[in-house]
Amino acid sequence: MAEKQLAGQTALVTGANSGIGAGVAQSLGQAGANVIVNYVSKPEDADAIVATIKGYGVDALAIQADVSKEDQVQAMFQQAVAHFGTVDILVNNAGLQRDAKFDEMTLQQWQTVIDVNLTGQFLCAREAIREFLRRGPRPEVSKAAGKIICMSSVHELIPWAGHVNYAASKGAIKMLMQSLAQEYGDRQIRINSICPGAIQTPINTAAWSTPQALNSLMTLIPYNRIGQPEDIGNLAVFLASDASDYITGASIFIDGGMTVFEGFATGG
Repeated sequence: MAEKQLAGQTALVTGANSGIGAGVAQSLGQAGANVIVNYVSKPEDADAIVATIKGYGVDALAIQADVSKEDQVQAMFQQAVAHFGTVDILVNNAGLQRDAKFDEMTLQQWQTVIDVNLTGQFLCAREAIREFLRRGPRPEVSKAAGKIICMSSVHELIPWAGHVNYAASKGAIKMLMQSLAQEYGDRQIRINSICPGAIQTPINTAAWSTPQALNSLMTLIPYNRIGQPEDIGNLAVFLASDASDYITGASIFIDGGMTVFEGFATGG
């Protein structure tokens, strides 16, 4: 991978103090970008990620904001632009689960997931696009006027019983992403989605924390390993760089083959 291919650019990563977000934030920093580490709780974790990123010779800043709250998102972008001058890359990563059987799911469980996973991506993407349009192209650092990476999931494609709110939010992210790519492509703004499968993070500890659970998970993954946050980080760097300049409106699955439905390898 080319050294410092994101030099001179600033990336804002939501939900970046743990899991996939932390992995992506660190990968972008290693590639030369300054990074805003957004978080909603555990500021000490955000500060640790900031310190790690600064160790790569770039600048980093932790900003607390609940992405489901319009005023907090707007204040975060104002602070980011005040500190770094602009934002070039948004990684819409913040997300959560509130799992329940559908007939037992509360309105609050539904709404919490939609508010963070979908409305949060809307609010952050809107502020990012406003900033890209205000600033205009910066051809000295990027062919694109701005890049947005939406963190979706294999569950924008694969239904998920017991997680209807989560799967619905990810299916909606696909259309949000594609519609924005269609609307702003002529302004050289690129918008794509990363669709992770099973990644070893705190959100899904139950899926991999015991040998039995991990063996069960492997029956869904042809490549026979669980993904790591740096796998997602490597793809995010590619999508944020000029190496992917002709890619927009794409959902890129990074799942060890989960979407080829390995359960059908011996049956069906």
